[in-house]
Amino acid sequence: MRAWVIRATGGLDQLQESDVPEPPGPGSPPLGPRQVRVAPRAAALNHLDLFVVRGLPHQYRFPHVLGADGAGVVDAVGSEVRSVRPGDRVMINPGIPDYTCEYCRAGEQSLCRSYGILGEHFPGTMAQYVVVPEQNVATIPTLPTPLTWAEAAAFSLVTLTAWRMIVTRAQVVAGETVLIWGIGGGVALAALRIAKLKGARVIVTSSSDAKLHEARTLGADATLNYNTQKISQEVRALTDKRGADVVIENVGEATWDESLRSLGRGGRLVTCGSTSGPHVSLDLRRLFWHQWSLMGSTMGNDAEYREIVRRLGAGELRPIVDRVFPFTEARAAFERLERGEQMGKIVVEINP
Repeated sequence: MRAWVIRATGGLDQLQESDVPEPPGPGSPPLGPRQVRVAPRAAALNHLDLFVVRGLPHQYRFPHVLGADGAGVVDAVGSEVRSVRPGDRVMINPGIPDYTCEYCRAGEQSLCRSYGILGEHFPGTMAQYVVVPEQNVATIPTLPTPLTWAEAAAFSLVTLTAWRMIVTRAQVVAGETVLIWGIGGGVALAALRIAKLKGARVIVTSSSDAKLHEARTLGADATLNYNTQKISQEVRALTDKRGADVVIENVGEATWDESLRSLGRGGRLVTCGSTSGPHVSLDLRRLFWHQWSLMGSTMGNDAEYREIVRRLGAGELRPIVDRVFPFTEARAAFERLERGEQMGKIVVEINP
C-alpha cells in the first residue's frame, strides 16, 4: 500500500511517499478479535508529526508511517467487534492504550503504562490502511451540514487534548479568565471553543495580527500580539491586575516565564507541549506564595472522547480546517505546518 514514511529521522527531506506492507485485514494475517481496519480518506497534521520526523527518544521501526489523526471507512473488523461494521464512516482516536492495566481499568487510558500514539509509537494514518482497537473508532456524527472528511480527520487529537486541559484538569467555570497561547494551532483553537462553551472570558495570543482578527470572529474576548506587546502586563491590565485564572500552555521555554507572570493568585497552568523547548525554571517561593497549580496533560480518556464526539454531534465543536493537500503533496503540507502559517488544521487527502 502507499504511505508517507520516514526511513531515518532528520528534516522534512526525510519524508517519502513509498510502498509498505499492508496491515492485517480480510485475508492473511487476520485481524485480532477486537481490531478494526480503516481505509483513511483524510489525515490531519499535528506538531507531533514534525517532532516524529526530527526524532523522538524512543525506538522507530523503519519505514515509519506518519500521521496521528485520521478519518475513513471501516474496511474490515475482527470477530468480536460489535460497535462498527465494514462500510461505516469513522473517526480515529489516535491514543492507543493496552486496555488491561490498572489505569485502563480505572478509566484513565491516557495514563496507561503502554500508552502510545498513532504515527509516533505505532504505524500512522497517512496510509491506505491503518489498524486500531475497536475502542479507538467512533462513528462520524450526522449533522445538518455533514462533516467533510477533512473536518472529521481534524477533530480527534486536538479536541480531546483541549477538552482534558480545559474541563478535566483546569476545571474552568463560567466567569473565569483563560489565557491561551498561540491561537491558530489546533489545540489552541479547540481550547478557545471549549473555554467559551464553559462561559469563560478568553484572551488569546499570536504573532500574527491576521490570526488574532480571525480569533475575534471565533469568540475570543481579547487578543494580544506577543511580538509587540508584553503579555503579562496586558493580561494584568485586562483583569484589573488580578491575572488569569487559567493559562493554557503548549509552547514551553519561550513562553513559560510570561505564562507564570500572567497567572493570578490561586491560578492554574496546564501544559500539553514544549514546542520551543522542554526545560523551564521555577521560583518555588512564587509557586507556594501564590498557591498556583501547575499541571501536565496528555490526550484524554475514553469517556472524554465519547463526550467530545457527543458535543460534535450537537454542533458545538466543529473543527476548523486551514488547508487540504492532495496525497502526493503531503510534504508541502508539512512545510506549511513547519512555517506556522496555518489557522486551523492542515489536512492531507488519502483516498478522496
